[in-house]
Amino acid sequence: MRIDPGEFVSIMGSSGSGKSTAMNMIGCLDVPTSGAYLFRGVNVCNLDQDQRALLRRHFIGFVFQGFNLLARTTALENVELPLIYRRVPAEERRQRALKALDLVGLSSRAGHTSAKLSGGQQQRVAIARALVTEPSLLLADEPTGNLDTARKAEIMELMVQLNREHGITVVMVTHEPDMAEYGTRTIVFRDGKIISGNR
Repeated sequence: MRIDPGEFVSIMGSSGSGKSTAMNMIGCLDVPTSGAYLFRGVNVCNLDQDQRALLRRHFIGFVFQGFNLLARTTALENVELPLIYRRVPAEERRQRALKALDLVGLSSRAGHTSAKLSGGQQQRVAIARALVTEPSLLLADEPTGNLDTARKAEIMELMVQLNREHGITVVMVTHEPDMAEYGTRTIVFRDGKIISGNR
């Protein structure tokens, strides 16, 4: 499987088809048992756990179906969280988090807690949190799975914008063909094998 920088690739397949395993490998969470995985020219198979963690921290953002926001903290604080782990100074953290919230159209909600945000807004906060580290690759696992139709379109349009205007490579797992169509290419998995969309 090959994914080029700047692509927006949708991954589809039924449960057990291998798409989650593929996402875990792309995200440097797992390593393949055979073969090789080259990320930015580096064979991930030759890296230890700490080295893979560094790759994730510097180059990869993750967005999940469940927003995974901290309930009692503000949108701004949720977005700042990855920068705390990087020991980024407080003022720089705040500025970068505000910039990420602005990018997803939520700077006016920076002081709101998760409970005061709609599902679509919560997912936007989750996307801002993934973007605050300025990743070159955004991995999205069913990012619209918990949203109504209008919010789904809103989130997908945002992801297309991030891909086209900011050059972020997007790899998204979805069960929904209409969501997959937002990508520039769809890879379909079945029984651990790619059956269409590969290069």
